[in-house]
Formats: sequence, structure tokens, C-alpha cells
Amino acid sequence: MADRTSRAPSVEPVLRDIALWTASLVRQFPELAEELAPGRRGPAGSAPAPSPAARDEQIREERREALLLQQRHGLAVPGHGAAPIRLHVSDAIRDITDGVVELEEAVCARLALPRPPRAGVVDRLRRVVGLLDAIAAEPDLARHVRDEIRRMARRCARTLGDSETVVRVSGRCPWCDSVSLRAFPDRRAVLCVNPACVCVDEACGCQDDPAYRHLWPEPEWAELAAAAGSRTDEIRAAMDTAAAPTTALAPAPADAPTDDSEETSC
Repeated sequence: MADRTSRAPSVEPVLRDIALWTASLVRQFPELAEELAPGRRGPAGSAPAPSPAARDEQIREERREALLLQQRHGLAVPGHGAAPIRLHVSDAIRDITDGVVELEEAVCARLALPRPPRAGVVDRLRRVVGLLDAIAAEPDLARHVRDEIRRMARRCARTLGDSETVVRVSGRCPWCDSVSLRAFPDRRAVLCVNPACVCVDEACGCQDDPAYRHLWPEPEWAELAAAAGSRTDEIRAAMDTAAAPTTALAPAPADAPTDDSEETSC
């Protein structure tokens, strides 16, 4: 297994993004089970929460049952009234579950490790994160893991209908000189939302994928503030808006570049 001290600096941003997107997926994936059919949640505290593995198995069983009932009797789930199964949620669960299984097996095969035992989605994701030191020695594998987990995390968030808080940060992007810096409190990161912005880091996803955006995590805020003409305390204050009651997407200022494509970090 590769030692942390032997990692190439260029792979660190990729590993950072793997950890970021995995944390998001681990947090949100169990919520898909609750969204599978509306009105199925019981009173708070009415039953103990199942383990992640048990929840994943329950999701798979409910999906099989729901699809069978859809074919035979429409979209009703026995014992739960006439609540329709949300097929787009079922599709997302199946896609993410299959994607995580395939990703972990591909990682283990590439690293010459035994085939991983069966487990739930959350446990598999945690096992992949546990292999980051070994993944770091394979830059192309690291980028593949990042891209797949990012894709699944974004699909999960879209299925849940989440909108991420965005707060404008003063100053200009050090790379493109536009007033396009935004704070994303949920990620504790600053991104440049200008779709034309490209940095000089060859390992950054913005080099070859227009859907990526350059990202500055918390340890780089002071350096960013100095280069952008903003203040570190302003960035920290923007991040604190995550605790505010509203979660709506902040409107972009009139002089900021706009882009209809999906935004993601590099």
C-alpha cells in the first residue's frame, strides 16, 4: 500500500474530491429509501433505524416488490395505502447500488486485491475510502473513482431534489479574473463558477471536463483571499450561511457569468 508521504502532489486534489463526494453520498443515499414511496414514514422514534446493510437489503426487496406490483396491479404498495412508488427514485437506487458494487470490484481488481465480500452501499463506499492510499499510486484509477462517485452523488442529490446554498465571494478568480467566486457551505469550499475558467493544475478536472469547476478547500482559503483581493473572514462568514433557515440557491449577480450546464467541482 502506498505511503501518504509518497503521494504525488498532483493526485491530492483528486483524493480530496473522492472524500468530499463520498461523504455526500454516504449522507444522502439512505434518504432515497424514505423517498421511494411518499407518505410511508412513521412517527419519529416509532421504530429503531435499521443498519445500513439491512436498509440496503430492504431497499432492494422493496424495489423488486414495487416493480412486480407495478406490472400486475399498478403502482400501489400493499400495507401502505395507495401511495405510488416513485420509479425515478427506484431507478436511482438501482443505478447507485450497481455503480458502487461495480466500482469497488474494479478498484480491488486493479489493486490485485481479493474480490470484496457483499455489503451495503454505505459500507462499500467506506471500504473504497479505506483504500485511498493504494489508489493514490494509480492516478488514472483515482480519477475514475472520483468521476464515478461524483456522478452517483450528484444523481442522488438531484433525485432528492436538493438545492445547494451558494453565496457570492468578493474579488476576482486568480485563474480567469472574473467575479465568479462562490462559497458552497455544504462542501466548505469556494468554487469558480465561470464555465470558461481553466487552471494550470494538470490533475484538475477543469482541464478536460467543462462540467468541472476549480475548487479551493478550507486550507487554501487564505491563499485564495490574497490572490483574489478578498478576505478570509468573509469566506468563513459565507460558509456560516449553511446554518441559516433558507436553502434556496442565491441568484447570481448581473455581472456574473452564467451557465446552464451542471456545475461540479474538480
